[in-house]
Amino acid sequence: MKGISACALALTIALGAVACSTLASSTNTLSDDKIRSESAGALGYEPSDLSIVSRRTEGTNTYVNLKANDNKEFTCIINGGNLLTFGMTSPPRCNKRGEPIKADLL
Repeated sequence: MKGISACALALTIALGAVACSTLASSTNTLSDDKIRSESAGALGYEPSDLSIVSRRTEGTNTYVNLKANDNKEFTCIINGGNLLTFGMTSPPRCNKRGEPIKADLL
C-alpha cells in the first residue's frame, strides 16, 4: 500500500509541474517592444537600436536572440512575464551570441 501511495504522490507532483510549465508558457505576455526595452537596458543600447532575430518561450523563461544596429548579436534570457509571475519579470541575463550566459548565484 505504501508503494502505491508513493507512486500516486510522485505522479501528482510530476503532473503538477507539467501543468505549471504549460500554464506559464501559454500565458506569456511579453511583447516584442517590452523584450527590446528590457534587453536594451541590460545591454546599454536604446530599444530602437535592437531587433529581435528569434524568440521562444519555455516554461517561465523567454529566450531571445537580438541584433544591434552595429551588427553585434546577443542572446538574452528573461524570466517571468506570465500568469504564474503575475506579469513581473526579472532583469534580462544577456551575453554575446555564442557565449554562455552565467547563472546568477544567490
